[in-house]
Amino acid sequence: MAREHMIMASQEELKRLHVIRKVQEKVIKRVGAGEILCLSSRQIRRIVKRVEVEGDRGIIHRSRGRLSNRAFPGQVKDRAIELYREKYRGFGPTLAVEKLLERDGMELSEETLRGWLLGSGDWKKSRRRRGHRQWRERKEHCGEMVQVDGSHHDWLEGRGPECVLMG
Repeated sequence: MAREHMIMASQEELKRLHVIRKVQEKVIKRVGAGEILCLSSRQIRRIVKRVEVEGDRGIIHRSRGRLSNRAFPGQVKDRAIELYREKYRGFGPTLAVEKLLERDGMELSEETLRGWLLGSGDWKKSRRRRGHRQWRERKEHCGEMVQVDGSHHDWLEGRGPECVLMG
């Protein structure tokens, strides 16, 4: 009853409706409305016509509430989550996708599986923190430094073989 007269619209759609109403009232022209909404005047004409026929509900996008044409069937999602829980628990989404393709023949993208696992609660977002750099210990005397020379040199001045001095 009351729900039939309610329209759920986004802020963008409300702005669009306001501009279309101004066009209908002949306050602004279609070209001006097109510049405001970043649409062509032909697109504005089409929207105005649809709002005249359907009322305010005509401003709402036709594909709202519909599944994407590229969406996977529910059985594929359920099977992937089930396989993850049985065989690949503890794997990250990237490795799990590789194993699902290699062993089970399921071809998914990492982001698709990550979204499904986040939704089911099997995966949590976590940011890896970089380890804090570690400072060397301070030397006892000002200017003291460890010096290491790893090159072969004639340290014994010809009285023996060339050596590497590490000190």
